Amino acid sequence: MGFPLLSLIVFVPAAGAAVLMLMRGDDAVRWTALGFTLLDFALSIAMLAGFDTATHEMQFTEIHPWVPALGITYALGVDGISALFVFLTALLGWICVLASWVAIERRVKAFMVSLLSMQALMLGVFSALDLFLFYVFWEAMLIPMYLIIGIWGGEGRVYAAFKFFLYTLAGSLLFLIGVIVLYLQGGKTFDILILTAQDLPFPVQSWLFFAFLIAFAVKVPMVPVHTWLPDAHVQAPTAGSIILAGVLLKMGAYGFLRFSLPMLPEASMYYSTLMLALSALAIVYGGLLALAQDDLKKLVAYSSISHMGFVTLGIFALNLRGLEGGILQMFNHGVTTGALFLLVGLIYERTHTRSIADYGGLMKAAPVYTVFLALFTLSSMALPGTNSFVGELLVLSGGFAANLAAGAAAVLGALLGAAYLLGMYGKVALGPANVTARFKIRDVSAREMAAILPLAVFVLWVGLYPKPFLDIIDVSVKHLLVHVHGKGSGQ
Repeated sequence: MGFPLLSLIVFVPAAGAAVLMLMRGDDAVRWTALGFTLLDFALSIAMLAGFDTATHEMQFTEIHPWVPALGITYALGVDGISALFVFLTALLGWICVLASWVAIERRVKAFMVSLLSMQALMLGVFSALDLFLFYVFWEAMLIPMYLIIGIWGGEGRVYAAFKFFLYTLAGSLLFLIGVIVLYLQGGKTFDILILTAQDLPFPVQSWLFFAFLIAFAVKVPMVPVHTWLPDAHVQAPTAGSIILAGVLLKMGAYGFLRFSLPMLPEASMYYSTLMLALSALAIVYGGLLALAQDDLKKLVAYSSISHMGFVTLGIFALNLRGLEGGILQMFNHGVTTGALFLLVGLIYERTHTRSIADYGGLMKAAPVYTVFLALFTLSSMALPGTNSFVGELLVLSGGFAANLAAGAAAVLGALLGAAYLLGMYGKVALGPANVTARFKIRDVSAREMAAILPLAVFVLWVGLYPKPFLDIIDVSVKHLLVHVHGKGSGQ
C-alpha cells in the first residue's frame, strides 16, 4: 500500500476546512484556503507523475477495514479513468479560491469552509473503491453545494438550491436502492472491483441499469432531467458555477464509466442505442436552448447540456475512439466551461449585468480579457488546435462508427455550438460599445490572470499535444472495452 498519497489528496482540503473554522480575519482565511488548495494541487501533480500508464490496475491503493461485519472497507485507488478527474478537481480548487477573493464579501470563512469541504468530497468520489464509501462521498457533497448556492447565490438562490437538492436527492435514492441490490447480489460485499467481476442475470442488470441511469442522468444532466442546471448556474456565485460545470457534472458520466459499463455490461450493450439517442437529443436540444439565450451565464449553462451530450455519446458508442474521446472531453469540458464561467463572473463583478445586449466594445476596453474570452470560446467550439477539438473528433469518429444517425445529430450540435458561441462573442467583444459607455472597465488583474492562465495552458496543451493525456486513459479504456464486450456478449 505504501505512502497514503490518495488519502492526503482527499483529506488535505478537509483539514484546511477544519483549520479555517478556528481562524479569524477574512484575509487570513483567504490565504490559508489558497495554501491548502495549492498543496492539494501539488499532491495531485505528484500522483500523475507517479502514475503508470502501462497498466489498467488500480494504483496508489489503500485498503483498511472500516465496518468488517458488513463488508465495508476504507478503500481508495485510481486508474486511467479516474486519475485525470482527481487532478482536474485539485486544479479547479485553488482557481475557485482566487475567483472568490473579491466576489465573496460576506461570511468569507463559511464560504471557504464549504468550498474546501466540497473539494474533499468530490476527490473522494473519484478515488473510492468501496461502494458504500463512494455513496457517502456522493451524497455528502450535495450539502456544501446546496449551501454555496443557497447562501452566496443571486436573488433566486433559495429556489435554485432547493431545486438542485431535490433533483439530485431523488436520483440518489434510486442509486441507494441499486447499491443495496448489488450488495445482496454480489455476495454481501461493497468492493467495487469484486462487484465488477460478478455475472448478474440480465433482468437484474436491466433493473439496475435504469436505476443508475436516472441517478447519473440527473448529475450529467441529460434531457429531460436537466432543468435544475440553468437555475443552479445562474444563481450560484462564480466559484459555485466553476465547480458545478468543471467537476459536479462529471460525476454522472463517471458513474456510467465506473458502475454501469463494468458491472452491467450486458444491459449497457443492450440499451446503448437508447443512450445514443438520449445523447443526440441532449446535444441538439441543448444547442438550440443555448442559441435562444440572451443571458451570458444561461448560454454557457445550456451549452454544458450539449457538450455533456457528446460525453455520453462517446461513452455509449462502446468503442475505443468514442470512449477515449468521451473521457478526454470530460476533462476538456471542465477546463473550458470552467474558464468561461470564470470569465463571465469576472465581467459581472465589473458591470453587474449578464445580459448579452448590455455588452459590446470589450475588445477596446479590456483587450487581454477579450483575448482569453476568444480562446475559450474557440475551444468550446472545438476549433482545431484547442483541447475540445481532439475530444470531439474522437467522439464523432466513435459515434459515427456506432450509430450513423447519432453521429449526424452530433455534427448538427457542433454547428449550433459555432452559431451561439460566435454570436455571443461578436456581440460582447466586437459590437457597439454599450457597456463601456456606462462603466470604466478595467482589464484582468494579476490575481485574475493567475486563475485564467493555467486553464489556457491546458486548452493549448491538450489541443496541440494530447498524447500524455490519452496515454493515461488508453490502457484502462481498452481493458474496460474487453470486459464489456466479453461479458456483454455472454462469453
